[in-house]
Order: sequence, then structure tokens, then C-alpha cells
Amino acid sequence: SELTPVYPEGAYGFSQLPEQTKKILIKNATIWTCGPEGKFENADMFIKNGVIEKIGKDLNVSGKDIFKIDATGKHVTPGLIDAHNHSSAFAINEGSQSVTAEVRIYDVLNSNDIAIYRQLAGGLTTANILHGSANAIGGQNAVIKLRWGQDPDGILFNEAPQGIKFALGENVKQSNWGDKFTTRYPQTRMGVEQIIRDAFTAATDYAESLGLKGFEKKSDPNSLPVRKDLELDALVEIMQGTRWVHSHSYRQDEILMLSRIADDFGFTIATFQHVLEGYKIAERLAEHGAGASTFTDWWAYKFEVIDAIPYNGTLMSSVGVLVSYNSDSNELARRMNTEAAKAVKYGGVSQEDALKFVTINPARQLRIDEYVGSLEKGKHGDFVIWNDNPLSSYASCEQTWIEGTNYFNKERDTAMREQIAAERNMLIQKILASDDTDEDKPMKPKGDWHNHSFSCSDGGAR
Repeated sequence: SELTPVYPEGAYGFSQLPEQTKKILIKNATIWTCGPEGKFENADMFIKNGVIEKIGKDLNVSGKDIFKIDATGKHVTPGLIDAHNHSSAFAINEGSQSVTAEVRIYDVLNSNDIAIYRQLAGGLTTANILHGSANAIGGQNAVIKLRWGQDPDGILFNEAPQGIKFALGENVKQSNWGDKFTTRYPQTRMGVEQIIRDAFTAATDYAESLGLKGFEKKSDPNSLPVRKDLELDALVEIMQGTRWVHSHSYRQDEILMLSRIADDFGFTIATFQHVLEGYKIAERLAEHGAGASTFTDWWAYKFEVIDAIPYNGTLMSSVGVLVSYNSDSNELARRMNTEAAKAVKYGGVSQEDALKFVTINPARQLRIDEYVGSLEKGKHGDFVIWNDNPLSSYASCEQTWIEGTNYFNKERDTAMREQIAAERNMLIQKILASDDTDEDKPMKPKGDWHNHSFSCSDGGAR
């Protein structure tokens, strides 16, 4: 047989792009809504044109062409959301200078990244693709839906507001970069604070010179026309409340420092990322209104995380901080359901509240909870079908749907594995049967190309 085009081009691509199923009726499932209605036993859910229409027991849905799923003994949850992800990007850090607010992750999105498919297989449907942590003010983010097979424009979550990555601590001052990286300012934590303040001071002057919304225009008849500055435009948007800051952080002192800068310039931090000493200053985080998107149980991988504890997330949540668990890892993003389960072990929260750490809570942090994060009437039909309690280590994702479109199906995945094995064998047999005996041709390529999985650590330690 011949090779056929697939979407995307590569392993596990579809021979045809999946289409939205107009009417879906799920029957007899345990439905974890992660919303006000809590959990339903032996319940039904009806999705029409990609939007949730009804949830309840014994739904009476009439009409033609209804795709029915018997979910007896199975569990249905909202699509999982990762508030800190680096998949589907060809580059992560623009580390050449300390302020690079003008660069955009959107410009380097790689919708063919196999990590998208693997994360779909773990129930992930939405991810916040962030710039790395090499600089104090990094690049602009891209919130995506994992619509496997689409082009970069097709995976964007268009309703999501714009964001930007900041970073604090060792990565920014290049503590672990080696002896070649000791000249870029800043090299200390006090320098990190001042370069951020300086950037917002410059952005304020820029906005006043142009008379932008929220800023009083400076009147100077002798001034020259102001040159458009893409870097300062992004910082002005932060102060205007249309772009949200997601800041890499660890230590309590630097977390407090950035929250004070935000107070001084009139904006709120959307999330402190990692925030492993957040439990020490949880009341202050709640007072500022910042969310905390943390690791579950990471510690001891560098000095500034020495005081990290696994109870961090639940302690912050207990005093009113909006908490989510994130991956910062292509591998970990495949198992966000068991990350959520750790909130039960480390903090004793209920199972329903634990699941919210990877559903409605990150949705609220990303300001997309109007659309996703819970199973409620009027929200996107993003859901996952599990064979067991989603917080169980034995749970396996059987189907992942985004807006009524099935992007992962375990049965289809098994068939695709067999097809890939057959294609691989066909190619090997063609090579073996080839009459080409040119001994001058190299047996190996001159150089290997590695598909690198990026994380915050690229350009500096995590």
C-alpha cells in the first residue's frame, strides 16, 4: 500500500480532519461538573453544536442523528487545563536581554508537536503556552486548545485574553547558566526589581506621551512624534488591564516584591507560577488577588526551592488563594488527573475540590471560565470519558472531546498503532528490496536532528 496524507503530517495524524458531532448524548455516567451542581451519579449530558445543553438524570432528548455514548460505569469530567505548558512551540526563551515583552509565543506555535496528541490521551484539552523564565519580562503567551490536526491558527483559544510571562530569581540573574553568562543585567535580585520598575516607568511615560486610554496626555507642543514601541505597547496593556501577567517565582521575598510593583502601577498579577514559598505569604497573595499555579511535589532541584513542601497548594487554597496545579513538562501534562489527586493526599481536600485544581481553577486564572473548566449549560463541550475515578492511578482516558469534536479515542488509537507498525514495516521492506548499491552514499546522516521538549529551563535552570 502507499502512504496517505495525514493531519498533521506525522505519527497519529488523521486521514481526515475530525468533524464536530452536532448532537451528543452521554448516558448513565458519573459526571464531575466541577461547577455549582457538583457530581451526578448515573446521569446524562447532552451537547449540541459543540455547546453543553443539558445535564441531569434520565434526560429526554428527541430528534434525529443523535450520537449516543453508553457511559455506564464510566466517569465524565471537564477537559483538563494546564496553566503552564511549553508544548507546541519551536522556541521558548528570548534570553538575549532582560526585557522582551514584544516577542510572541504565537509566532512559533508548532501544531504538529506530538506532545499535543499525547496530552490529549491524558484528557488535556486546554493549555497556557508560556515563554520561558530567562528574563525578568519575557514574551507574550498563547492559550491553545489541543485540536490535533489543525494549523497554528486552528489551535488558538480565540476567546482567551492576552497574557505575558515574567520571571524572578535564579534564572533571571543567571545563577546557574555557567561562567559565560555573567554580564547581562541584572545579576542580583535587587536588579530584577529595578529593571521591572524601570520598564513600567518607561511604559507610563510612553502611554502619557500618546494619551492612551487610562493615561492623561502630556501637553508639550515642542515634543517630537512618539515612535511606536512594541515592547512598551505590551507593558501598557498590562496597566490597562487587557494583558495578564503570569510570573515564574519561588521565594517569598520576590513574590512580595512583584506584588508591590503591581500595586504601585495599578495592576493585578494573574498568577504566580510555581510559587513554592507561597504558603508562607498566602494571606498576602489572597489580598492582592493573585492566583497561584504551583507544582504538586517538586523540590530539591535547585537552591531557591529548598523550602518547597507538598502541602503548598492546599495551604494557599485554604486561605482563599485561587490555586491550580501545572506541569511545566510535556511528560507531566499527560497525567494532570493524578497531579490533582495529590491535593487529597497532601492537604485532605475533597476529591471534587481536588479535580478543580486542573479544571475550573486554571480556567479562572486564565480568564476563560466563561467557556471552559466546568460542565455547565452554555459552556464549550470539552469533556473527557474515563474508565474509572479520574483521580485514581488506575484511571485511563478513553475519549477526549473539544467543542463536540472527538480528538482522542482509545479504540482508534489502538488501530492507528497497528497502522503505523504496518507502514514502518512496508518502508523497511522497500529499503531492503532496493537495488541501490551505491557504496559511496553515507550510511548515516551527517547530523542528527533532535526534537527537543522545551521547558522553563531552556536558557537557564528551571
